[in-house]
Amino acid sequence: MRQIASKKIALASGLVLSASMLLAGCGTTSTTTPSNSAAGKPQYGGTVVMALPADSNITWYFPLMNGLQDSLYNGWVQNFMYKPLLTYNNDGSINYSRSIASSIKTNSAGTQFVVKMNPKYKWSNGHPVTAQDVVFTWSIIKAASAANAPSPWPYVGDGTGGIPSQVQSVVANSAHQFTVTLTKPANQQWFIYNGLDQFTPLPQSVFDKDPTNMTAELKFLGTIATNPTAPEYQVVDGPFKLSQAVSSQKWVFVPNSSYSGHKPYLSKFILQYETSGNAEFAALKTGAIQAGFLPNSLWGSRSALTSNYNLSVINYLEYDDAIVNMNYGHKTASNNAPNGVGDIFKHLYVRQALQMGIDQPAINAAAFHGNAVNETTIVPNKPATIFYDPSLKPIYTYNPTAGKKLLEKNGWTDVNGVMTKGSEKMDFQMVYSSGSQSIVQEVTLMQEGWAKEGIKVSLKAEPFSTIVGLTNNQWQMEDYGGIDWGGSYPTGEGLFGQPGQGLNSQGYSNAEMDSLIAKTHQPFSTQQASLTALYKFQKYVAQDLPIQFVPAPPGYDENAKNLHNVVKYTNPFTEYFSPQYFWISK
Repeated sequence: MRQIASKKIALASGLVLSASMLLAGCGTTSTTTPSNSAAGKPQYGGTVVMALPADSNITWYFPLMNGLQDSLYNGWVQNFMYKPLLTYNNDGSINYSRSIASSIKTNSAGTQFVVKMNPKYKWSNGHPVTAQDVVFTWSIIKAASAANAPSPWPYVGDGTGGIPSQVQSVVANSAHQFTVTLTKPANQQWFIYNGLDQFTPLPQSVFDKDPTNMTAELKFLGTIATNPTAPEYQVVDGPFKLSQAVSSQKWVFVPNSSYSGHKPYLSKFILQYETSGNAEFAALKTGAIQAGFLPNSLWGSRSALTSNYNLSVINYLEYDDAIVNMNYGHKTASNNAPNGVGDIFKHLYVRQALQMGIDQPAINAAAFHGNAVNETTIVPNKPATIFYDPSLKPIYTYNPTAGKKLLEKNGWTDVNGVMTKGSEKMDFQMVYSSGSQSIVQEVTLMQEGWAKEGIKVSLKAEPFSTIVGLTNNQWQMEDYGGIDWGGSYPTGEGLFGQPGQGLNSQGYSNAEMDSLIAKTHQPFSTQQASLTALYKFQKYVAQDLPIQFVPAPPGYDENAKNLHNVVKYTNPFTEYFSPQYFWISK
């Protein structure tokens, strides 16, 4: 579990736009005290209270979400109740022993995916989880993605992983096997992670209220999506049932006795709302919660918890960045950047100089106590995953002297501390997410590094929600946070493709990048061949700098010393965790 300084906005199958200060969480890459992994024989019973990130609410319970409700925390709750089709290991590989899908066979053309399902899984009303339930899921996804889908739709996954436009058919071959056929070839790994992963089985016998009228069906599902007391949510195939939900207070889960996987040790598991990081820290000190977070701002006070809690340092699969507005006439990217700065930022040498002015090690030390991950491209070396390219080395390290010389080589002259070229001046404003001292330290060090190159940058703090809502003609530079991959295949779709599409609000456009992204979506004969294409794309991101890289912040996980398995069964690849494995020693 991690604390986010501002509300997160998830994008389809796992891309998550987040506020930069990711202050705490579950999942770990290192611990400062002995891990609270299982010690001795697990015991049954007891209640665990886990603090939600400050000011985070649970607002949507149906496993398919719309854009406004697609948050990580809603996903946690849904994952407790409804088992996803695929479960991942911490390194990003698929764990078929814990998945509903027991195997996936693809053809060499990348157009057909045959999925076998483990027949042991059942709904809590006794019905088996079948391929027909998956077909029902597909029918909802397809209808909820349509332009005429009624409110509160459309479905948030529309347009990612080939969903729904690239899917020709989803057919149940038998009770526990189905086939997905695509309209055109696709990279098999990409479609499995970003497309097929969206097919969480839904109990058709419960949710299919109007089989002949999909509009009425979608309206019904939209109505109960935000209503935790709807009786439909008592039929689940996950490890827990929701027994109580009080908005801005708590969400109480009890074991699903019919669960076909690893049954929970706990008698009760509670997610608790927190008004602030300080309030949560106070609750830790009193022992009112068993699992929580250490706010980054209170790192110096961590010794106050060492008697009763174990602290773990967390790094999730994400990248953090600052972006520059390169919009300079793209028809699909709204308006141009103000004062013509798009014509400045479009030059690679300018973006190279900007990157050479960012002292990532200093930012890491000052803002994140050395626990952040310094970045070269969009897949970091921590946590360890199959998607990281170990051969890629840092390209643009901190060197403001070299950065300034690069600008001078391209015709810029230092005039009273500001690089100038004709009527153009490197005098910009950067907006950044307010509310965290760490991000203030980050942007201040960036400002100081750029000043050494003759790049003058003024700083303006704005709420995260304001920055997300900015139109393209209202900003020049932004430090808004970054992207959490959240279990998805880390390609550039929706990031660095066509200007104005997905998250490419900065107007970046590059034919070579488009080609490399397209190649990551093509079919491959082996997983290694697929990764080779992915690595080439990621290397080009590091070279061409569609974004400016800053350290990816850590999180800090505090777990009671008598609470076991939290770290072991939390996944830094997906940001999900499995409380059915948590247990308390008496």
